[in-house]
Amino acid sequence: MKNSPPSAGQFPDPFEAVREARGYGEVEDQGDTVTMLLRLKDVRKTAHNWKDFSSETTPGRIVVPSEVNIRSTRQIPFELDPPRHGEYRSLLEAWFKRPLQPEYLRALSEIVTAIIDEVLKQGTVEVVSELALRLQSQALTLLLNVSPSEADTWISWGTHVFRSEGEALDGAKASVLFDYIDKEIDRAIRQPGDDLYSVLLNTEVQGRKMTREEVSGVLNLTFAGGRDTVINAVTNSIVYLAENSHQLDRLRHEPEIMGKAVEELIRYFAPLTHMGRVVTTDIEVCSHAVRADSRVSLCWASANRDAATFENPNDVMLDRAMNPHVSFGFGTHNCLGATHARQVLKTLLTVLAERVGSMQVGEFEENTEQWGEFRRKVGFHRIRVQFHPIEDQEAV
Repeated sequence: MKNSPPSAGQFPDPFEAVREARGYGEVEDQGDTVTMLLRLKDVRKTAHNWKDFSSETTPGRIVVPSEVNIRSTRQIPFELDPPRHGEYRSLLEAWFKRPLQPEYLRALSEIVTAIIDEVLKQGTVEVVSELALRLQSQALTLLLNVSPSEADTWISWGTHVFRSEGEALDGAKASVLFDYIDKEIDRAIRQPGDDLYSVLLNTEVQGRKMTREEVSGVLNLTFAGGRDTVINAVTNSIVYLAENSHQLDRLRHEPEIMGKAVEELIRYFAPLTHMGRVVTTDIEVCSHAVRADSRVSLCWASANRDAATFENPNDVMLDRAMNPHVSFGFGTHNCLGATHARQVLKTLLTVLAERVGSMQVGEFEENTEQWGEFRRKVGFHRIRVQFHPIEDQEAV
């Protein structure tokens, strides 16, 4: 455990020197060399070029670290290329845009407000497990349109559905998710409702109903893709505002910048470091030759700090005017759950500004990732934060 609260909110950019010098790095992943693309322009260009850099390969291979050894289910539409990707995505987008609806936002606000009010009563909490994990899980019940009680099961899984602390991948833990999805699909077949499982089972693609495996692929992506990423975004934002109380005051007095603040915090913290593609032909990237059937990774975290695009990229500017960050991906595979994630963070910032006067960071343990020569802080395994209601501040 560390006990240096002033440094908790610092998220340095480990990619800067190599990004500026040559634009790429390399990392070994389970015996497979991955070329990491570090510049925003190269990340965006490669993300667009799905013909030479494919997502439709062996299930699990485009993820870094590779999940080939722990799952065979293809995540849909994430692991598909056009035109199949577009066919499936068009069927899903209306459902995943529901977080824009007033009723959904009211329900989300109730969830966030209840959690923050409880935290204020407790005073001090461990933010990752007692706040961020709870918030992510309870908010997910809205996205899936299932009973709020399901969140308790998901909370018991911890912060990542495929990993355990100290392990890059955990096949036994992944099986818990797969078995759970199978059980819920069985339930939806027996008793159809208005939840996502039932809707997908009744959805037609290419003139036929979606198969069980396809439904499982959509749910697999929904559970895995937005879990630790949302938890990291929530935790890191709280820690930043705790150590920069003037920014919390600013959100309180300038609610009109809330949308820009969400984008900036997502840019700065980049909850997901990178995502891979499989090279389909011998080609060059950043004047570096890569061979067919090798992998490249689109390093969102590095691209978001590229000084060629972002002014003062290592500073948090809550009203940043130009912010073409790639934390939700780019191009064809822009994150399907981005609307939900944005609304979760925006609602959280709004409730914090309305109810919390100040926060103080206590003991913490950082969560860092090692990618070859790059060591990147992505968040925290544990961090204690003391919350003070806004009434306390007003009374001073």
